[in-house]
Amino acid sequence: MLFHSTLRKDLARNFGAALVILVTIVMTITLIRTLGQASRGSVNPSDVVLVMSLSVLGQLTTIATLSLFITVVATLSRMYADSEMVIWFSSGRGLGNFIRPLFRFTWPILTMIAVLALFIWPWSNQQIQDLKQRFEKRNDVERIAPGQFQESAGGNRVFFIDKDSPGQQWGNNVFVSSRDGNTESVTTATQGRIELLGSDRFLLLEKGQQWLTDLVTGETRLTQFEKYQLLIDSGAVVAGDRSNSRLKSTLELMRDFTPVHQGELSWRLGLSLAGINLVLVALAMSAVNPRAGRSYHLGLALFVFIAYYNLLNVGQNWIANGRVGFAPYMIQLHGGMLLLACIWLTLRHMNWTWLSLWRLVVPTRGAA
Repeated sequence: MLFHSTLRKDLARNFGAALVILVTIVMTITLIRTLGQASRGSVNPSDVVLVMSLSVLGQLTTIATLSLFITVVATLSRMYADSEMVIWFSSGRGLGNFIRPLFRFTWPILTMIAVLALFIWPWSNQQIQDLKQRFEKRNDVERIAPGQFQESAGGNRVFFIDKDSPGQQWGNNVFVSSRDGNTESVTTATQGRIELLGSDRFLLLEKGQQWLTDLVTGETRLTQFEKYQLLIDSGAVVAGDRSNSRLKSTLELMRDFTPVHQGELSWRLGLSLAGINLVLVALAMSAVNPRAGRSYHLGLALFVFIAYYNLLNVGQNWIANGRVGFAPYMIQLHGGMLLLACIWLTLRHMNWTWLSLWRLVVPTRGAA
């Protein structure tokens, strides 16, 4: 049908352009942030591209929802501005007749948004967390550049390792300077490596010596050793920790229905429901005066999306803190948004105004 095919063709072209632009912007921002994390030692420099890709994949739910919303508003606003809507209206097509072709185009995108929010979002977060923790837990000898001093996370130790190649399991000519209270120690060894025993990390040294200095009395002591085990990190977090609700799968959230998990689940389900509501809102708010231009409606559309998205985040925090219930908030937010969109769309379809609707619902005294 000409009406459906023309509309879907314009929607597909605008959606592709909006998606590419938003993905490019998010990729640029994410790349800058990931490079900053790599410079601070939180991310392996060789995994920057992978971490950036996973981050963008996790944010693709929001990107696709915003792209779809902008596409519907921009496409229908252009049709109003170019007087195409007048032609369709004069041929017997009301605004309500656009609902069917719109959802015939958007249902694959809405399905993709639901899959991304319910499954891909936690998976990408878990993969990023595993990469960061794997880099934190990998052999510190491999992380330290040859001939450079590196300070430990707590700031109480300084390491120096002279190694021949980054892939070695053992580092040569190890130097460790640490301070514990009033005692300062300087340890040197011919070679050393990091081992994880339980939840603790140890530095295993061979053929070296240690100077202990009491900073109060100035007393020193020299100890030589063949093998020495030095505790570096106590109670290290094991890789694959899923204590964060963002890392848990949707099925795990539903099995352990705690307030924190309910908040995370409300955000994931909310993105899927928001996509449906925003399509109807975009159809209702797309009517534009050709003389006024479309910038106003695009700005209003962006404001509506930001407000709706912030309400999702606020609701997640409220549900997690126990201030509101899961079901009441979901019904009030998304059900209220759906009701508002339907009323707004009805007014547009019947060519009514909010004032005429008010007069219809609340008759005036003279009419009574």
